[in-house]
Amino acid sequence: MSKEPIEIDCGDIVEMRKAHPCGSFEWKVVRVGADIGMVCVKCGRRVDLDRDVFMNRLRRLKSER
Repeated sequence: MSKEPIEIDCGDIVEMRKAHPCGSFEWKVVRVGADIGMVCVKCGRRVDLDRDVFMNRLRRLKSER
């Protein structure tokens, strides 16, 4: 069972399955490529994830730019 591909662009706000240690589930996408760069909405921490890992951990796209 495969998911439909989701279009991710810079500036989108996404909700991830696991909370960041600061308690936030929301991230802002700042880089799209082979890796996805995200910034925590609550604390500002920047994280890069491989696209496959990102798609597995993604819960939903909250808002588009």
